[in-house]
Amino acid sequence: MSLDISPAPLRPSVAQPVLPPRAQGAVALSVQARDGATHLAGLRQSGCLKCILPRVFRPAAEAVLVNTAGGITGGDRIDVSATLRAGTQLSITTQAAERIYRTGRVATTIEVGEAAGLYWLPQETILFDRARLQRRLEIDLAADARLLLCETLVFGRAAMGEQVRDLHLEDRITVTREGAALYRDGIRLNGDATAILRGAAVGAGAGAVATLVFADPDAEALLARVRALLPETAGASLLGDNLLVLRALADDSLSLRRYLIPVLELLSGQSLPAVWRL
Repeated sequence: MSLDISPAPLRPSVAQPVLPPRAQGAVALSVQARDGATHLAGLRQSGCLKCILPRVFRPAAEAVLVNTAGGITGGDRIDVSATLRAGTQLSITTQAAERIYRTGRVATTIEVGEAAGLYWLPQETILFDRARLQRRLEIDLAADARLLLCETLVFGRAAMGEQVRDLHLEDRITVTREGAALYRDGIRLNGDATAILRGAAVGAGAGAVATLVFADPDAEALLARVRALLPETAGASLLGDNLLVLRALADDSLSLRRYLIPVLELLSGQSLPAVWRL
């Protein structure tokens, strides 16, 4: 039997305050069809998150999300919601790559109406050492709605020689059609991401990973053309009727972009938003 006689730790006499998030931001966007084109129906924005709608000369509208906080660092919260009414077409992207320095939560919910088309094309998410990110993306499609989705994760900046030795990542993508599950994907990565990604069955040393989902009646017809654009470190398959899914690996984000941009332009039938090329 032993007895611990070490002194008890001192306790503060006043409870320590719980610090609020460094930044919070929210955007709620809706679009409607009018005169053969897509127009803004409603927009609410608050905190560090803003939405810019550039003037475009095509039927599809374009929305650019801007995080004025300059990245996610201290318990930050970002919420995005969008509604595409019947017959609309909307591209949603970001002004620049999102940077995850420390702790944050990002939640996105989108409803895509009848005969509408969504192009969810944010630029890369860069994860730095000691980042803690919880992120979810939920998209519900009407019976005949179309979707092109692309999400890219970058594990440190290769040009800067960065490595991600301490990471906590929980990333969830859910696509439903009229409430029924169409596609679900989840990544949970804890610990030394650089070492984990060296595994042959994980990333084979990749520093950037992209996931693409294309829900469209032309998915099967375009599969062969998509595969012809891919290197050995990427693959595309049909996971069901009208559903094409692609996973791509590369040493860095620039290498990934070089072959991903032609694929995205092929599947969308249009050039990417201008911010992708700045």
